[in-house]
Amino acid sequence: MRLGPRSIAALALISAIGVMAFGWPLLADSASGLAHSKDAPWLFAALLPMLLAVVVATIADTGLDAKAIAMLGVLAAAGAAMRPLGAGTAGIEPMFFLMVLSGRVLGPGFGFVLGSVAMFASALLTGGVGPWMPFQMLTMGWVSMGAGLLPGPDRLRGRGELAVLAVYGAVSAVLYGLVMNLQGWPYIAGLTSGVSFVPGDPLDQNLARYLAYCLATSLGWDLPRALVTVILTCTLGGTVLRALRRATRRAAFDVPASFTPDPPREAASR
Repeated sequence: MRLGPRSIAALALISAIGVMAFGWPLLADSASGLAHSKDAPWLFAALLPMLLAVVVATIADTGLDAKAIAMLGVLAAAGAAMRPLGAGTAGIEPMFFLMVLSGRVLGPGFGFVLGSVAMFASALLTGGVGPWMPFQMLTMGWVSMGAGLLPGPDRLRGRGELAVLAVYGAVSAVLYGLVMNLQGWPYIAGLTSGVSFVPGDPLDQNLARYLAYCLATSLGWDLPRALVTVILTCTLGGTVLRALRRATRRAAFDVPASFTPDPPREAASR
Protein backbone atom coordinates (compact mmCIF):
# COMPACT_ATOMS: atom_id res chain seq x y z
CA MET A 1 0.00 0.00 0.00
CA ARG A 2 1.84 3.03 -1.27
CA LEU A 3 1.63 6.50 0.19
CA GLY A 4 -0.25 9.18 -1.69
CA PRO A 5 -0.06 12.95 -1.13
CA ARG A 6 -2.91 12.96 1.40
CA SER A 7 -1.36 10.14 3.40
CA ILE A 8 2.04 11.85 3.40
CA ALA A 9 0.50 15.10 4.64
CA ALA A 10 -1.44 13.35 7.41
CA LEU A 11 1.58 11.35 8.58
CA ALA A 12 3.83 14.43 8.50
CA LEU A 13 1.33 16.40 10.59
CA ILE A 14 0.83 13.71 13.21
CA SER A 15 4.60 13.10 13.42
CA ALA A 16 5.23 16.81 13.93
CA ILE A 17 2.68 16.86 16.74
CA GLY A 18 4.39 13.84 18.29
CA VAL A 19 7.85 15.41 18.13
CA MET A 20 6.55 18.54 19.85
CA ALA A 21 4.74 16.46 22.48
CA PHE A 22 7.92 14.57 23.36
CA GLY A 23 10.42 17.40 23.09
CA TRP A 24 8.77 20.52 24.47
CA PRO A 25 9.85 19.93 28.12
CA LEU A 26 13.49 20.23 27.06
CA LEU A 27 12.79 23.76 25.83
CA ALA A 28 10.45 24.85 28.65
CA ASP A 29 11.61 27.28 31.29
CA SER A 30 11.86 26.45 34.97
CA ALA A 31 8.57 28.19 35.80
CA SER A 32 6.39 26.20 33.40
CA GLY A 33 5.32 23.64 36.00
CA LEU A 34 3.73 21.42 33.37
CA ALA A 35 3.90 17.63 33.17
CA HIS A 36 2.97 14.97 30.68
CA SER A 37 0.40 13.66 33.14
CA LYS A 38 -1.52 16.84 32.37
CA ASP A 39 -0.99 17.10 28.63
CA ALA A 40 -1.39 13.38 27.83
CA PRO A 41 -5.22 13.56 27.66
CA TRP A 42 -4.95 16.42 25.17
CA LEU A 43 -2.43 14.47 23.09
CA PHE A 44 -4.70 11.42 23.16
CA ALA A 45 -7.68 13.54 22.09
CA ALA A 46 -5.62 14.87 19.16
CA LEU A 47 -4.15 11.47 18.28
CA LEU A 48 -7.40 9.61 17.67
CA PRO A 49 -8.80 11.95 14.98
CA MET A 50 -5.35 12.13 13.40
CA LEU A 51 -5.22 8.33 13.18
CA LEU A 52 -8.65 8.44 11.55
CA ALA A 53 -7.33 11.10 9.17
CA VAL A 54 -4.46 8.79 8.14
CA VAL A 55 -6.94 5.98 7.45
CA VAL A 56 -9.24 8.27 5.45
CA ALA A 57 -6.30 9.69 3.50
CA THR A 58 -5.04 6.20 2.72
CA ILE A 59 -8.49 5.17 1.53
CA ALA A 60 -8.64 8.25 -0.71
CA ASP A 61 -5.14 7.64 -2.12
CA THR A 62 -5.07 3.85 -2.53
CA GLY A 63 -8.64 2.61 -2.27
CA LEU A 64 -8.15 0.88 1.09
CA ASP A 65 -11.21 -1.31 1.54
CA ALA A 66 -12.99 -3.45 4.11
CA LYS A 67 -10.52 -6.31 3.58
CA ALA A 68 -7.61 -4.09 4.58
CA ILE A 69 -9.50 -2.83 7.63
CA ALA A 70 -10.18 -6.45 8.62
CA MET A 71 -6.46 -7.27 8.29
CA LEU A 72 -5.66 -4.21 10.41
CA GLY A 73 -7.94 -5.53 13.14
CA VAL A 74 -6.46 -9.04 13.01
CA LEU A 75 -2.85 -7.84 13.15
CA ALA A 76 -3.60 -5.30 15.89
CA ALA A 77 -5.26 -8.03 17.96
CA ALA A 78 -2.30 -10.36 17.38
CA GLY A 79 0.16 -7.65 18.41
CA ALA A 80 -1.86 -6.82 21.53
CA ALA A 81 -1.98 -10.50 22.47
CA MET A 82 1.79 -10.88 22.04
CA ARG A 83 2.72 -7.99 24.29
CA PRO A 84 1.69 -9.60 27.63
CA LEU A 85 3.93 -12.60 26.84
CA GLY A 86 6.95 -10.67 28.02
CA ALA A 87 5.94 -7.13 28.96
CA GLY A 88 7.75 -6.04 32.07
CA THR A 89 10.19 -8.98 32.00
CA ALA A 90 13.64 -7.65 31.15
CA GLY A 91 12.30 -5.91 28.05
CA ILE A 92 11.23 -9.13 26.29
CA GLU A 93 8.56 -7.83 23.92
CA PRO A 94 7.84 -10.05 20.88
CA MET A 95 5.27 -7.51 19.72
CA PHE A 96 8.03 -5.51 18.01
CA PHE A 97 8.82 -8.37 15.67
CA LEU A 98 5.28 -8.49 14.29
CA MET A 99 4.94 -4.71 14.00
CA VAL A 100 8.18 -4.41 12.02
CA LEU A 101 7.30 -7.21 9.58
CA SER A 102 3.73 -5.96 9.12
CA GLY A 103 4.93 -2.45 8.38
CA ARG A 104 7.41 -3.83 5.86
CA VAL A 105 4.76 -5.74 3.91
CA LEU A 106 1.80 -3.37 4.19
CA GLY A 107 3.51 0.01 3.94
CA PRO A 108 4.18 3.04 6.14
CA GLY A 109 0.64 4.44 6.32
CA PHE A 110 -0.92 1.13 7.24
CA GLY A 111 2.03 0.44 9.55
CA PHE A 112 1.62 3.66 11.50
CA VAL A 113 -2.06 3.02 12.14
CA LEU A 114 -1.37 -0.62 12.99
CA GLY A 115 1.35 0.19 15.52
CA SER A 116 -0.77 2.81 17.25
CA VAL A 117 -3.93 0.69 17.36
CA ALA A 118 -2.04 -2.40 18.54
CA MET A 119 -0.45 -0.45 21.39
CA PHE A 120 -3.83 1.01 22.36
CA ALA A 121 -5.40 -2.46 22.38
CA SER A 122 -2.53 -3.93 24.40
CA ALA A 123 -2.87 -1.16 26.99
CA LEU A 124 -6.53 -2.06 27.44
CA LEU A 125 -5.67 -5.76 27.59
CA THR A 126 -2.88 -5.43 30.17
CA GLY A 127 -4.36 -2.58 32.21
CA GLY A 128 -1.53 -0.30 31.14
CA VAL A 129 -3.69 2.76 30.59
CA GLY A 130 -2.04 5.91 31.86
CA PRO A 131 -0.50 9.21 30.78
CA TRP A 132 2.19 7.27 28.93
CA MET A 133 -0.26 5.48 26.61
CA PRO A 134 -0.63 8.11 23.85
CA PHE A 135 3.15 8.44 23.75
CA GLN A 136 3.50 4.67 23.39
CA MET A 137 0.96 4.73 20.56
CA LEU A 138 2.92 7.40 18.70
CA THR A 139 6.27 5.70 19.18
CA MET A 140 5.07 2.26 18.12
CA GLY A 141 3.41 3.86 15.11
CA TRP A 142 6.76 5.34 14.13
CA VAL A 143 8.46 1.95 14.55
CA SER A 144 6.03 0.21 12.19
CA MET A 145 5.96 3.14 9.76
CA GLY A 146 9.75 3.15 9.53
CA ALA A 147 9.73 -0.51 8.51
CA GLY A 148 7.44 0.42 5.62
CA LEU A 149 9.92 3.08 4.49
CA LEU A 150 12.88 0.70 4.24
CA PRO A 151 14.35 0.41 0.73
CA GLY A 152 13.65 -2.36 -1.77
CA PRO A 153 10.11 -3.45 -0.84
CA ASP A 154 9.56 -4.94 -4.31
CA ARG A 155 13.07 -6.27 -4.99
CA LEU A 156 14.81 -7.27 -1.78
CA ARG A 157 13.93 -10.81 -0.66
CA GLY A 158 15.40 -13.72 1.24
CA ARG A 159 18.28 -13.45 3.67
CA GLY A 160 19.15 -9.94 2.61
CA GLU A 161 15.70 -8.67 3.51
CA LEU A 162 15.74 -10.51 6.84
CA ALA A 163 19.12 -8.99 7.64
CA VAL A 164 17.83 -5.48 6.90
CA LEU A 165 14.73 -6.08 9.02
CA ALA A 166 16.76 -7.56 11.87
CA VAL A 167 19.07 -4.54 11.96
CA TYR A 168 16.14 -2.14 11.73
CA GLY A 169 14.26 -4.05 14.44
CA ALA A 170 17.23 -3.89 16.80
CA VAL A 171 17.80 -0.17 16.22
CA SER A 172 14.11 0.72 16.48
CA ALA A 173 13.72 -1.34 19.68
CA VAL A 174 16.49 0.67 21.34
CA LEU A 175 15.23 3.98 19.96
CA TYR A 176 11.74 3.18 21.24
CA GLY A 177 13.10 3.07 24.78
CA LEU A 178 15.14 6.24 24.31
CA VAL A 179 12.17 8.18 22.96
CA MET A 180 9.77 6.88 25.61
CA ASN A 181 12.16 8.01 28.34
CA LEU A 182 11.43 11.59 27.30
CA GLN A 183 7.84 11.06 28.44
CA GLY A 184 8.68 10.67 32.11
CA TRP A 185 12.29 11.65 32.73
CA PRO A 186 11.75 15.42 33.14
CA TYR A 187 9.27 14.81 35.98
CA ILE A 188 10.94 12.08 38.03
CA ALA A 189 12.02 13.58 41.33
CA GLY A 190 14.81 12.35 43.57
CA LEU A 191 17.41 11.65 40.89
CA THR A 192 21.04 12.60 41.31
CA SER A 193 22.13 15.82 39.67
CA GLY A 194 24.13 13.90 37.08
CA VAL A 195 21.06 12.35 35.44
CA SER A 196 18.14 14.58 36.45
CA PHE A 197 16.40 17.11 34.24
CA VAL A 198 17.07 20.75 35.14
CA PRO A 199 14.40 23.10 33.73
CA GLY A 200 15.90 26.12 32.06
CA ASP A 201 19.38 24.64 31.63
CA PRO A 202 20.98 24.67 28.15
CA LEU A 203 19.70 21.97 25.84
CA ASP A 204 23.08 20.27 25.41
CA GLN A 205 23.51 19.87 29.18
CA ASN A 206 20.06 18.38 29.62
CA LEU A 207 20.65 16.01 26.70
CA ALA A 208 23.89 14.81 28.31
CA ARG A 209 22.00 14.11 31.55
CA TYR A 210 19.28 12.38 29.56
CA LEU A 211 21.75 10.00 27.90
CA ALA A 212 23.27 9.24 31.30
CA TYR A 213 19.79 8.53 32.63
CA CYS A 214 19.08 6.13 29.75
CA LEU A 215 22.35 4.28 30.30
CA ALA A 216 21.64 3.96 34.02
CA THR A 217 18.00 2.90 33.82
CA SER A 218 16.40 1.72 30.57
CA LEU A 219 19.24 0.18 28.59
CA GLY A 220 18.81 -3.10 30.47
CA TRP A 221 15.32 -3.34 28.93
CA ASP A 222 16.11 -1.88 25.53
CA LEU A 223 18.93 -4.27 24.64
CA PRO A 224 16.99 -7.49 25.46
CA ARG A 225 14.06 -6.10 23.44
CA ALA A 226 16.41 -5.58 20.51
CA LEU A 227 17.92 -9.07 20.91
CA VAL A 228 14.50 -10.77 21.00
CA THR A 229 13.43 -8.85 17.89
CA VAL A 230 16.56 -9.95 16.01
CA ILE A 231 16.16 -13.60 17.03
CA LEU A 232 12.49 -13.76 16.05
CA THR A 233 13.16 -11.97 12.75
CA CYS A 234 15.96 -14.35 11.79
CA THR A 235 14.08 -17.51 12.81
CA LEU A 236 10.44 -16.77 11.99
CA GLY A 237 10.70 -13.73 9.74
CA GLY A 238 10.68 -15.57 6.42
CA THR A 239 7.56 -17.55 7.30
CA VAL A 240 5.69 -14.52 8.59
CA LEU A 241 6.64 -12.39 5.60
CA ARG A 242 5.41 -15.04 3.18
CA ALA A 243 2.14 -15.39 5.08
CA LEU A 244 1.56 -11.64 5.11
CA ARG A 245 2.36 -11.28 1.42
CA ARG A 246 0.14 -14.22 0.53
CA ALA A 247 -2.74 -12.69 2.48
CA THR A 248 -2.13 -9.34 0.79
CA ARG A 249 -2.17 -10.89 -2.69
CA ARG A 250 -5.34 -12.83 -2.02
CA ALA A 251 -7.04 -9.76 -0.61
CA ALA A 252 -5.93 -7.84 -3.74
CA PHE A 253 -5.69 -4.49 -1.95
CA ASP A 254 -4.13 -2.77 -4.95
CA VAL A 255 -6.55 -4.13 -7.55
CA PRO A 256 -9.31 -1.62 -8.34
CA ALA A 257 -12.83 -2.96 -8.22
CA SER A 258 -14.54 -3.30 -11.60
CA PHE A 259 -18.09 -4.21 -12.50
CA THR A 260 -19.25 -5.97 -15.65
CA PRO A 261 -22.63 -4.88 -16.92
CA ASP A 262 -25.29 -7.54 -17.21
CA PRO A 263 -25.94 -8.75 -20.78
CA PRO A 264 -29.16 -7.64 -22.47
CA ARG A 265 -32.12 -9.78 -21.61
CA GLU A 266 -32.60 -10.82 -25.22
CA ALA A 267 -29.06 -12.15 -25.48
CA ALA A 268 -29.31 -13.87 -22.13
CA SER A 269 -32.55 -15.63 -23.12
CA ARG A 270 -30.92 -17.12 -26.19
